[in-house]
Amino acid sequence: MNARWKPNVTVAAVVERDGRFLFVEEQKRAGLLINQPAGHLEPGESILDAVRREVLEETAHTFEPKHLLGIYLAPGPEDIAYLRFTFSGTLGEFDATRTLDDGIVGTLWLTPDEVRAQRARHRSPILEQCMDDYLRGVRYDLGILQTHPALTGGQGNT
Repeated sequence: MNARWKPNVTVAAVVERDGRFLFVEEQKRAGLLINQPAGHLEPGESILDAVRREVLEETAHTFEPKHLLGIYLAPGPEDIAYLRFTFSGTLGEFDATRTLDDGIVGTLWLTPDEVRAQRARHRSPILEQCMDDYLRGVRYDLGILQTHPALTGGQGNT
């Protein structure tokens, strides 16, 4: 094992409404893929702030995380691995003036069966597992997450 190896930290949101789940369509080299709203933790932000930001950037909706669904270690391309913190929560206001992140084509609301039928379009190998964990009722209290204030400019867990 490479002594310098470290996973990339990412966040994702599982949002369910009336039996349908929120996904984004992303244009990638491999084609038009689907994923939960997700992205990388950036310097100076807490994990909760990261998921709020990513949902806003990819869907133009505010998001308030309510529960941690899980922490997943998953393979990426080449020698990359992703350590993904996945949350469930409440989708808030939509900002129609907001431009979505580069590569994001739009949002979709899909049933679990529709998600499973499109496995060839899944951007992440754990997309379905995160949805299934939500459907099984997996929920962890957000208090489990701790951020030292020195990393977030003195804000701690927000």
